[in-house]
Amino acid sequence: MNPEPEDWKVTAFALGELDGEEQAALARRAAAEPAFAARVAAIRSQGDSLKAALAAEPGPGLTDDQRARLAASAAPANLRVVAPRGRLLGLFGKIAVTGVAAALLVAVALPTLSGPRREPTTAAIGTGRPAAQAEFTEVYDRAGGVAGLAPTTPPAPGVAGAPLTRGYLSQNSTSQAVLRAALAPGAGRLAPARPPAGSGAPTESPAPDDGHNTEGYDRIFENPFLAVGDNPLSTFSIDVDTASYANVRRFLTGNMLPPPDAVRLEELVNYFPYDYAAPTDAKTPFAVHLEVASCPWQSKHRLIRVGMKGREIDLARRPPSNLVFLLDVSGSMSDPNKLPLLQSALGLLVNQLTENDRVSMVVYAGASGVVLPPTAGDRKQEILGALERLHAGGSTNGASGISLAYDTARAGFISGGTNRVILATDGDFNVGLTSRGDLLRLIEDKAKSGIFLTVLGFGMGNYKDDMLERLADKGNGNYAYVDSLNEARKVMVEQMAGTLITIAKDVKVQIEFNPARVSAYRLLGYENRLLAKEDFNDDRKDAGEIGAGHTVTALYEIVPAGVALPAGAAASVDPLKYAPQPAAAAAPAPAPGAGSGETCTVKLRYKQPDGDTSALMTFPLSDADNAFDRATGDFRFAAAVAGYGMLLRHSEHAAGLTWDAITEIAGSSLGADRTGYRKEFLELARKAKALAAQK
Repeated sequence: MNPEPEDWKVTAFALGELDGEEQAALARRAAAEPAFAARVAAIRSQGDSLKAALAAEPGPGLTDDQRARLAASAAPANLRVVAPRGRLLGLFGKIAVTGVAAALLVAVALPTLSGPRREPTTAAIGTGRPAAQAEFTEVYDRAGGVAGLAPTTPPAPGVAGAPLTRGYLSQNSTSQAVLRAALAPGAGRLAPARPPAGSGAPTESPAPDDGHNTEGYDRIFENPFLAVGDNPLSTFSIDVDTASYANVRRFLTGNMLPPPDAVRLEELVNYFPYDYAAPTDAKTPFAVHLEVASCPWQSKHRLIRVGMKGREIDLARRPPSNLVFLLDVSGSMSDPNKLPLLQSALGLLVNQLTENDRVSMVVYAGASGVVLPPTAGDRKQEILGALERLHAGGSTNGASGISLAYDTARAGFISGGTNRVILATDGDFNVGLTSRGDLLRLIEDKAKSGIFLTVLGFGMGNYKDDMLERLADKGNGNYAYVDSLNEARKVMVEQMAGTLITIAKDVKVQIEFNPARVSAYRLLGYENRLLAKEDFNDDRKDAGEIGAGHTVTALYEIVPAGVALPAGAAASVDPLKYAPQPAAAAAPAPAPGAGSGETCTVKLRYKQPDGDTSALMTFPLSDADNAFDRATGDFRFAAAVAGYGMLLRHSEHAAGLTWDAITEIAGSSLGADRTGYRKEFLELARKAKALAAQK
């Protein structure tokens, strides 16, 4: 380290040794400043790793001689941590050194002591703590000192007030090995931590291209054109996830084009708020808005937009919430853009909570544990303090954490309130239940309890987008990728109501196309949200959720009747061998309504958040032959974003698209852009054009 004059206070805060007011003030600073939070996390990580290494050494503890030499070394000239002599001794327990402070102090002080160098040993961990924490201390020592699990007595699964037993800490063998090497004779100071994540800008580094990239994405098979004569109905589940947009941004800001399977068109389009009117009926959870105009990449085709706007909720009057933070503290979360960013992101949410909210915190590594029992939202210092004490180490038993988090949420269930698990992870589950099928069945079963799920993805290199997207889908939830503090602010502050409060669940869309007006169609995106036509009326079938104030957009490219079908849209099949062949006859009479001039009829089904029976909404759509440049700004901007995704995916349907066309359309439809998200998109499209030109 290269300490500044006030580094002793930062170190003391990181080790929990300051008094209440100073500790709370720095906790607030850490919640607001990710760079500072990352610095604190690095200090804590070194302290915990030192303790782990020292605990592994044989010996009863510090000898009397070592204690005397340690006391003598407390002068600033002898220490690498700069602090006033009296304050340093007070912070580190004077001569009776204990806990993490002892380990860190021994590590930095002993190399400067006079006399022969001795191998570092540890003082008794937990000396002076209540006897009730003895078991925690025993497990902590035996496990090698996993960072981040503060002693608590949280409720066991389903049993309020019962203490956790041993077994939920994991060994961080890598950290121990690193620290042993650092403390070996002749070793210099510990290597500095990686630079902290930026204060707001997206992380500049993409997934590493070093042969160790294990990121996972589901294969996307782009929706084809379907002939209306054979497939008059199109049915899908709505999706309000936005993770793909932020993840794609991470690649582009790191000077890489994203993998095609990382690009989900619906999540790009739905990243942006649109100026749709909210419902005027207090009983209706969302309003529906339809628009059609010419297609910008195929002039003979038409583009249909189906837009939905969720009912707004006054945050001052929102229902009470029961929130369980389920946090991955495994070794893979140690990077600055993972756990430190996670801590800052959730800190933003904590600052929005009130006395009507309850927050619990479950962590998992090799196993799981509750590190914060249900705590009122206005007790921010306690919640932020629990967040700040988290450190990364060990393997990843996600199933264990999921089960414990849902049990904790169920124990604190608020009837008529918001009950939600917020899972924050890189998705790299590697011990326990690791099969995707088993994990999805687990989350599907837990979702039946009426507890909703928010999934927040972090990091790169080992990021498992495929797993997290599916977990959110099966868990009645939403999914966002957090690549910066700005994105955290968008999800946790600007869209807090939509993130936390579900106003409608199992929302399905079914569109019936009029063959007299439409010969073929294709749905842009939603490939893994497609439903069988029979699923629309089946209330047992799960579908997507809409949060308060959310906007949802779906786009269809249609081929008007009389226009040549795209290749493959009218693929023929061989004559059937066993079914009777229809006799040649005159063309059947058109069905009632076919000549009405309607292009299609849009139907939606939804359930109330606590309901089991769906309600139906129906909207006919007629095409007034609007040109694309006469469409609304929101329509044109959504089309530009969809085209951006098509080019990134190398879509076979993007033949008429260019990057210049995308930037021209987007630039002319920025609108008020109060958030600046549309201007940022314009820059990303230009970046993508430059990167594509280099290939």
